[in-house]
Amino acid sequence: MAKILQIETATAICSVALSVNGETISFKEEKGQNLHAANLTIFIDEVVKTAGLNYQELDAIAISKGPGSYTGLRIGVSTAKGLCYALDKPLIAIETLEMMAAGFLAENPDYSGLICPMIDARRMEVYTAVFDPSLNLLLPTEAKIIDETSFNAFLSQQCITFLGDGAAKCAGVLTHPNARFTATNFNSAPYMSKLAKQAFDNGNFEDVAYFEPFYLKDFVVTQSKKQQIQG
Repeated sequence: MAKILQIETATAICSVALSVNGETISFKEEKGQNLHAANLTIFIDEVVKTAGLNYQELDAIAISKGPGSYTGLRIGVSTAKGLCYALDKPLIAIETLEMMAAGFLAENPDYSGLICPMIDARRMEVYTAVFDPSLNLLLPTEAKIIDETSFNAFLSQQCITFLGDGAAKCAGVLTHPNARFTATNFNSAPYMSKLAKQAFDNGNFEDVAYFEPFYLKDFVVTQSKKQQIQG
């Protein structure tokens, strides 16, 4: 039985789950700014204990690898790698947007349109991709500035459901009749369970020493207006 600890920190949601053979048996999550550094290890300990396991019984650690928040991804990946080193367990990396699309399909198994997960990248930019109902990637992951013509080639043919914390701000711009929006949170570690099990069965493990999050964009430090004036 594959017992996998799963960590999702790509957004403001700090989420941890534990699955056995692709089924979630324990999870803990909370949404808020700057939660990951203080709460992630606490959530991990709670999830493992609630599942009635000890750390050595885990078979792998899975991490939502991005794109997403630079700080959140860095904390999540460093924690996952630390556990892999300490426990001598393999590391599984799940693409965050694929996890979100998989979560939507798990909740909507009869859905026949396209899925477009979006993670907020500030202003009108999002990290996004487009999947079909079989999780085939139709539009590769990119950082995209959204305007009224975005996704028109797809929207002219069929319905697209937009989801994630980047979708809400785009609802007023993407007004095509085939555009749908959902407020349900899919940045949740339980939605990694089946993807992590598939990766485990296929032996798709990362090199723990060299693995880095999929940041997509370089981290840029910006100054506040007060700092600029003082400078």
